[in-house]
Amino acid sequence: MKPQRAPPPHDVQVLGLALLAGLPAVAVAFVLVWTGALSAKVQWTLSALILGFYAGGGLALRERIVRPLHALANLLAALREGDYSVRGRGARGGDALGEVLLEVNALGDTLREQRLGAMEAGALLEQVMEEIDVGVLAFDVAGTLRLVNRAGEKLLGHSRAQLVGKGAGALGLADLLEGPAPRRLTRGFSEEGGPYELRRGSFRQGGLPHQLVVVADLRLALREQEREAWRRLVRVLSHEINNSLAPIQSIADSLRGLLSPGPHASDWEDDMRAGLGIIARRSESLARFMSAYARLARLPPPALRDVSLDGWVRRVVALEQRSLVSVRAGPVLVVRGDEDQLEQLLINLVRNAVDAVQSEPEKGSGVWVSWGVHAPGSVEVWVEDEGPGLADTGNLFVPFFTTKPQGSGIGLALSRQIAEAHGGSLRLENRPDGRGCRARLKLPLDAPGA
Repeated sequence: MKPQRAPPPHDVQVLGLALLAGLPAVAVAFVLVWTGALSAKVQWTLSALILGFYAGGGLALRERIVRPLHALANLLAALREGDYSVRGRGARGGDALGEVLLEVNALGDTLREQRLGAMEAGALLEQVMEEIDVGVLAFDVAGTLRLVNRAGEKLLGHSRAQLVGKGAGALGLADLLEGPAPRRLTRGFSEEGGPYELRRGSFRQGGLPHQLVVVADLRLALREQEREAWRRLVRVLSHEINNSLAPIQSIADSLRGLLSPGPHASDWEDDMRAGLGIIARRSESLARFMSAYARLARLPPPALRDVSLDGWVRRVVALEQRSLVSVRAGPVLVVRGDEDQLEQLLINLVRNAVDAVQSEPEKGSGVWVSWGVHAPGSVEVWVEDEGPGLADTGNLFVPFFTTKPQGSGIGLALSRQIAEAHGGSLRLENRPDGRGCRARLKLPLDAPGA
C-alpha cells in the first residue's frame, strides 16, 4: 500500500491560496500589458511591478494569518509550562483575533488563581498533617511507603528519610494494609502506647491508586475518660457514704455519753434503742447501696432469643398497678435479646415516667409506650410522659445520681448498659411537641453479633 504524503504546512497552504486567488487578475494584467501598444521597456517594467505586487501581497497575507497563530501557540505553550504571567497584546472585543486573545488571557488568570488555591490548600493540608497527633501513612499500589507525617515518624521510631521508599513488609507494617477497617490494633509500635485504632482509605495520585492508613493512639482519650469516670464515681460514693457515716458517728457519740458513769434519765434505755435502730437502718442502707453498685458492675452478657415487641411491652405495662400507663401499639416486630434484661430496662423507664407524672398530680396526665421501625434493621421504643420534664440532663446516666428521695441512682445507668449490651442505645430528652419527657430506646432487629 502506497504511503500517504503529509499535507503541506499551514503557512504554505495560506500562501498558495493567496497566490491562486490573485492569479486571474495577474493573468489579465499580463495580457493587457503585452497585447497593448507599449514599448518593450514599459512592458517589462509593468510586468516586474505586477509580479512584485503579486508576490508581496501573497507573502503579506501569509504573514498576517500565520504570525497571530504563532503568538497564540507561544501563549498556550507558556500556560502549559505553568507560566501564567504572559499576556496576549491586542486583546479586544469586536475583533475575531482580539476575542481569542481575550479568552486566552482569561484562561491564564483562571489557571493562576487555581494554582494559587491548590498551593495554599496543599500547604494547609501539609501543615495539618504535621500538627495532628495521629500517624498518617500513604502506600502506593506496590505497598511502598510514599508519605508519612511527624506523628507517624514518632510512632514508627524512624526518620522520614529512613521510612519513605521502603515496602510495608520490610517495615513490619503489612498487617496495616490487610484485614477490616476501622478496627482496634493489639500490636505494638516503637513508641510505647496503645491501644490503637486503625482506619484505612484510598486515593489516587498521578492516576495511580494509593492507600491512606491512619493509626490513632487511643490511650490519652481513654485515660481522660477513665479519670472523668473515677471523679464522678468517687464524688457519688463519697456523698452516699458520708450521708450514712455522719449520722452513725453522731448517734454513736451520743450513745457513748449514755453509757458513761453517773446519773441517767429514766428513758435512757429508749434513747439507746432508738439510736441503735438508726445505726442499723443507716448500715442497712449503706449495704443496699454497695449491693446496687455490685449489681451494676456485674451485669451478665445477654442470653439472646426471639422477643415479641408487643408481648414484651404489654407484660411490663401490666406490672404497673397505678393505671397511668397505656400502650400505643406499633407494627408486629420481633427482636433478638435477653427477655429478662429487656423487661428490667423497660420497667425502669416506665416507673421513672410514672413517678414524674405523680410528682405533679395536678398537672400530669399519663404515660404511654409505643414503638416503630426507626431505620432499616432497627426499631425504636418510646416511653413518653406529661411530667415536669428534664431539668439536668448532664447527670442522667451517672451511677448513683438521683433526684428521688428513695432512689438508688442506678436505674438509668443499668438501663443504658443493658441497651448497649444488646447493640442499641438509650436517650432521654424533653418532648418537643409538649410538656414532659421522652425516653428513646433503639434496638437492632438482628442479633448484636450478626
